[in-house]
Amino acid sequence: MNSPGSQPVEILLVEDSPTDVLLAQEALDGSTIVNNLHTVPDGVAAMAFLRGEGKYKDSPRPSLILLDLNLPRKDGREVLAEIKSDENLKRIPVVVLTTSKSENDVMKAYGLHANCYVVKPVNYEQFAEVVKNIENFWFSIVTLAPVQ
Repeated sequence: MNSPGSQPVEILLVEDSPTDVLLAQEALDGSTIVNNLHTVPDGVAAMAFLRGEGKYKDSPRPSLILLDLNLPRKDGREVLAEIKSDENLKRIPVVVLTTSKSENDVMKAYGLHANCYVVKPVNYEQFAEVVKNIENFWFSIVTLAPVQ
């Protein structure tokens, strides 16, 4: 958990479904971990956010990325490959959060160095619980690399 006086954790959600964005926001709003959730609707915007380009020039470096695979403009697999091949970004944990249960997608995501792969539940309560568990795991249990 955040210690008193600590900065909120920065989370980037790369998701094109407005419904899933809303569900994630609602789940994280009730969190005991102080967080700032940033959302982008596609892979091109995700890379601009991460590199601080264009309208994202003042974007913070996220401590965690929640990445959907099936995105417009640049899909999540391409985004994951770019993140993990970029010396400045590769240490940011990437959680693939997608509806795909395909073994090929799972294998490909781990082959591209995803930190974990989570299938989105369709039920709101289960989705909210998954998002809270992801946040709790990455910010209460795991020791992350320092932000650079």
